[in-house]
Amino acid sequence: MRICHIITRLIVGGAQENTLASVVALRRLPGYEAVDLVCGSEAGAEGSLIENARRAGVEPVCVDSLRRSINPLHDIRARRELVALLRRGRYDIVHTHSGKAGFLGRLAARAASVPVIIHTIHGPSFGPYQNALANAPLKLAERIAGRVTTRFVSVADAMTQLYLDAGIGRPERYTTIRSGFDVAAFARATPDPQLRVQLGGGPVVGQIARLFDLKGWELFFEMARALPEAKFLIVGDGPWREKLEAWAGEPVLRGRVHFAGLVPPADVPRYVATMDVLVHLSLREGLPRAVVQALAAGKPVVAHPLDGTPEVVKDGETGFLVPAGDCAALADRVRRLFRDPALAANMGRRGQARVLEEFSVERMVSKLDELYRALVK
Repeated sequence: MRICHIITRLIVGGAQENTLASVVALRRLPGYEAVDLVCGSEAGAEGSLIENARRAGVEPVCVDSLRRSINPLHDIRARRELVALLRRGRYDIVHTHSGKAGFLGRLAARAASVPVIIHTIHGPSFGPYQNALANAPLKLAERIAGRVTTRFVSVADAMTQLYLDAGIGRPERYTTIRSGFDVAAFARATPDPQLRVQLGGGPVVGQIARLFDLKGWELFFEMARALPEAKFLIVGDGPWREKLEAWAGEPVLRGRVHFAGLVPPADVPRYVATMDVLVHLSLREGLPRAVVQALAAGKPVVAHPLDGTPEVVKDGETGFLVPAGDCAALADRVRRLFRDPALAANMGRRGQARVLEEFSVERMVSKLDELYRALVK
């Protein structure tokens, strides 16, 4: 089989790490003549995985015109370049990821007469966090690309339901495959003593997210003001960094908020292990990678019951679910975990047991391999 994965940007992020891991692992399996990776050349504050790919033996094909923002000239050029590339590659399957690459890549695959076209829904491009005017063109684009899609792969059942509710595809064309990662690295991670000293002692609440809109930073800092006994660890970077640092400089927060910045994927486990509780307050996710990573490390999670989060955070069992925007409930659940270490440990153990079983790279790649072979037949 000849496979081509296409993604808009190979930045440091869950969808990108998932895609790269899939390409690397599939190349080791018998029956694959080629497993190639195509991406745009854009990076950003999130960092790039290009060098990570090269160290793993994968040389990504960069299409400079494949960019995240809408630009008719770039988009027309990108589609044309993708069609030529896919024709040269004589692929049996094209597997797309992310919004722009998902749209242009699927249309290009159809134009290049690729027999099987797969698209993974890592997260929603539309949803209740946006108004109807913003959602309309995104839904239309997904419906258009959906007509040429052989199979949708969802990282969470919630993504399947969201797309079906929007009139995209039919139920039998959806398959749920969890986003795999190195679960063992998180399970064996231990707290970083130097980081603990740097934080200054006391319970540590962490969040791993891009420093930008829709990631719940307003609520995070409102919670921080309500929990004077805690320290706060923020892992990630983005255009809101300066704004959040200004908030952290308020007298009530000064010295209690630590910005780790952009952390290489291999270093994330020790940061998670240093946290006592992870909160995830994003308003838009597929199945949040940070949540699953925290559970793999045996840490309880407090999050919103949005998208795929309730599929792994079982309220009262592996963490707590609180309504979006409810700071009182958020602070109450986090404080409860501080004050009841036995409860926190039990939640962490239950979450870890489930994640170790369901979210390994090996399990994800095995399911992808099974799907590819079935569809090519």
